Amino acid sequence: MSSDYITHLLPETAFSGSIRLMNADNRQLTTTNHSRDSAGLRYVYPVISRRGGGVSVGINLNTNNACNWRCIYCQVPHLQRGSAPPVDLLLLEKELREFLGELLHGSFMRDKVPPEARRLNDIALSGNGEPTSAAEFERVIEVIGHVMDEFHLRGSIKLILITNGSLIHRSAVRNGIRKMAPLNGEVWFKLDSATSQGRLRINHSRQSAETALRNLRIAAGLCPTWIQTAIFALDDQPASPDERQAYLRFLARCRDESTPLQGVLLYGLARPSLQPEAPRLSPPPSAWLEAFASDIRQLGLTVKLSV
Repeated sequence: MSSDYITHLLPETAFSGSIRLMNADNRQLTTTNHSRDSAGLRYVYPVISRRGGGVSVGINLNTNNACNWRCIYCQVPHLQRGSAPPVDLLLLEKELREFLGELLHGSFMRDKVPPEARRLNDIALSGNGEPTSAAEFERVIEVIGHVMDEFHLRGSIKLILITNGSLIHRSAVRNGIRKMAPLNGEVWFKLDSATSQGRLRINHSRQSAETALRNLRIAAGLCPTWIQTAIFALDDQPASPDERQAYLRFLARCRDESTPLQGVLLYGLARPSLQPEAPRLSPPPSAWLEAFASDIRQLGLTVKLSV
């Protein structure tokens, strides 16, 4: 759906004036500029999504740069281990409402977004840590749904949760994901390795692949779910044959057990890591990447590449 059509649907009374962008980043948005300060707000920030092909309105619940994992490719500055701080739901609602109004009726799209990307693609919970670590996660989904309905966006854009899936045992997380489904929701479930050694090396997580599989089944049963996997070379070496085969066996098991996956999102590192391992990371050979994607497709799964 085009941004012009979305704007047409929005009642003028829903937008009462330009949002205050006093501390906004004045640079034009690009696929490599994901500054959380680009709108000068606490929770809401816009980016141009490589995978979505338009403007994605990001929701950053981890304003303290805290995450329960530490992925070696993470682009968050001063990342620390921990959970999201308490969320000011009233401020989140205000920021989202006013920014959507500015995006659709103000000058932000014209001033800061290149012409080819001037459409609203989605609202995405991602930010500077694991979003489901917020105690208010379920209520956050309710707030977003309420604002989407005010702007008549239900069914017009997606609501995306980018998650490592590690906290789905919490009832509030499951309830929130369940409430995403009628909002045209999608879960992007991180799986960078299907071995214990690989997950510890890449994500600094001791969660087993078996637990990840169980959590993935739960997510996919509640809301349309994609696996998302970061693709990179470490010390100039892409994933080893053993890692690659373990990953493919994980996907084959999902298929054989009828886990209702939408497919696999393979993405490269468009922006540099801000972790100590950054100098060791590089893009994998294109032939390796294409062969890996082909192996996944042979399992009957859709693959989307963003490199």
